[in-house]
Amino acid sequence: MSLMSIPSFSSISVSNLTHRRPNQIICSAGASVAERKAVNATEPLLLNAIRGEDVERPPVWLMRQAGRYMKSYQTLCEKHPSFRERSENVDLVVEISLQPWKVFQPDGVILFSDILTPLPGMNIPFDIVKGKGPIIFDPVSTAADVDQVREFTPQEWVPYVGEALTILRKEVNNEAAVLGFVGAPFTLASYVVEGGSSKHFSKIKRLAFSQPKVLHALLQKFTTSMAKYIQYQADHGAQAVQIFDSWATELSPADFEEFSLPYLKQIVDTVKQTHPNLPLILYASGSGGLLERLPLTGVDVVSLDWTVDMAEGRKRLGSDIAVQGNVDPGVLFGSKEFITKRINDTVKKAGRGKHILNLGHGIVVGTPEENVAHFFEVAKGLRY
Repeated sequence: MSLMSIPSFSSISVSNLTHRRPNQIICSAGASVAERKAVNATEPLLLNAIRGEDVERPPVWLMRQAGRYMKSYQTLCEKHPSFRERSENVDLVVEISLQPWKVFQPDGVILFSDILTPLPGMNIPFDIVKGKGPIIFDPVSTAADVDQVREFTPQEWVPYVGEALTILRKEVNNEAAVLGFVGAPFTLASYVVEGGSSKHFSKIKRLAFSQPKVLHALLQKFTTSMAKYIQYQADHGAQAVQIFDSWATELSPADFEEFSLPYLKQIVDTVKQTHPNLPLILYASGSGGLLERLPLTGVDVVSLDWTVDMAEGRKRLGSDIAVQGNVDPGVLFGSKEFITKRINDTVKKAGRGKHILNLGHGIVVGTPEENVAHFFEVAKGLRY
């Protein structure tokens, strides 16, 4: 894989021009990420950027941009306290997904859902309990348990997801890209084997290292199911899909290559057979030790967390792949000047093109909503 030519930090000038809005910024890069193509004006900015077309600025959206930091979401939660209800009712899913769109106009509008939403359709009952997070009622631990896991049929079990995506496409009207998402096989397996969230991942590692065939059988069911789920989301309006492999970074590189990488690659290969032009984004928090392995999955975009320097991440990933990220979510607790500085720093290090500006993780609960508004204002005022 050829390494990209990344501009040095000093080779890019950032200046505020008086004839633009105060937060509108010009970025001129001394080198480009890859040869850029003519922009497609009919496509959302985010899709053009992923495909390496010549865009005027990096598109921007934020993970967890719909959620608990927004006053409008808090008000809705008072009427609908169950997360399962909020994420499985078409009207509520659409309303919540559109809350940040109406306020901030991000370049990506992501479906409000959860990576565990498919589990009941796979014969794995669960709930999300306030203060505790996800609870798997019958954790998987044996070959017999895996035999009880069904492959997922999205149209049968989550028709509300398809309906919501279709409505979102109409509402957003190509002014932004509508994004779907799924959980990656190893991360889903971690939840169902551990029984919920985990600190040490001892149960799934015990299964991986003592009964690998059992875990591989479970991972294969999730792989087949998530490929179907991505295809279903694309067929109903998703213009790009993000795959969350949040817990794969708990694996050593060798174990990642056995228990995560081949299944991610299988998902990508399967989806690209039917949807060759659907951009796929891969996010794995804490992925610095695995970075060079992530493009081997075949995804179009690697989403970096904030523990990786953006310029170094670009060099390590190479020029053929787009990047997303990677401002520390904690920056949004800082001053507006500090937020602006970190946005500029990230965009400069990313260089021109094939970059989606985002956080390195989801927005943290308690983040001031006005600071999120400032992030979007600065980001949308950027110009290459």
